[in-house]
Amino acid sequence: MERELIESLLFTVLKVLVVVPVALGVGAYLTWFERKLAGHIQNRMGPTVVGPFGLLQPLADALKLATKESVIPRGADRPVYYLAILLALVPSVLLLALIPWGPAFELGGRVIKPIISDVNVALLLAFAFGSLSVYGTIFSGWASNSKYAFIGSMRKAAVVIAYEVVLGFSVLGVVLLAGTLSTVGIVQAQIERGVWFILYQPVAFVLYMFCMLAESGRVPFDVQEAEAELVTGYNVEYGGMKFGAFPLAEWYLNVIALSAIAVVLFFGGWSGPSILGPLSPYFWFLVKTFGLVFFTMWLHWTLPRFQAKDITDVAWKILLPVAIANVVVTAVVKYFF
Repeated sequence: MERELIESLLFTVLKVLVVVPVALGVGAYLTWFERKLAGHIQNRMGPTVVGPFGLLQPLADALKLATKESVIPRGADRPVYYLAILLALVPSVLLLALIPWGPAFELGGRVIKPIISDVNVALLLAFAFGSLSVYGTIFSGWASNSKYAFIGSMRKAAVVIAYEVVLGFSVLGVVLLAGTLSTVGIVQAQIERGVWFILYQPVAFVLYMFCMLAESGRVPFDVQEAEAELVTGYNVEYGGMKFGAFPLAEWYLNVIALSAIAVVLFFGGWSGPSILGPLSPYFWFLVKTFGLVFFTMWLHWTLPRFQAKDITDVAWKILLPVAIANVVVTAVVKYFF
């Protein structure tokens, strides 16, 4: 029993050592990808100078941020100021622990699940971790002793309070269909039925995408930083790597994690044609996930920013009633049919 516990702990540590560095590296290189995408959308080249095709640009950015002087505002609440960085980064990384990247496989007589933590209430934990990340934004605005930062953090709080409620109701239809809160169980339910839940829950998927954009602070929901109004808002008083930690967590790690959860909920997870043998499930999961990441970035460089009051009005007056109606209709249909 003790040996099994030690082996299980070692495998979990190995999974963490694989998933976290890869996610951080991919998050850093998404900055390059987004600049290239924005460049093509705006009929320009994007990064081209640092390395071939500008591929070394993220490394140059990291070096630039690491060598910048870090200035803390006078009157800042230093413990909360630094705590905000952890509260922005850690929940985004914790979300990755609940994502099943592929089916279980056998290695050396032991069944390995490509998920760090397979728990029965994984979906509930995912929303809990997602809710924690907003405290990083709120604490950064409060601790910075700056009016611009404080206004930005309060805007983010208002948006998250509204869209967290919508997000919870939007996925209830999927939970009703799958009969479980386990991310692995939801994928298995779609595989067993031979149909992705987006065909049963298209309204829930649209609601989820609205909430994903709002949670990650992406256009048209980026009112918390609104450069023209708040000079980057909540993190304006952070410099160097501390400044870079916020967009890395919110714009990239959060988007990757929420896109992967959308794949689990609506697109059958790792299911797909076996074109690469045993690697096919991982290939399809990544293709679906980065398809949604691409869509998110595409919207970012296409749509204008909404006003803060319009964002919350849409959530409370339109999206929430639609989400509740979707849950009721799903429950009635499931009960009778």
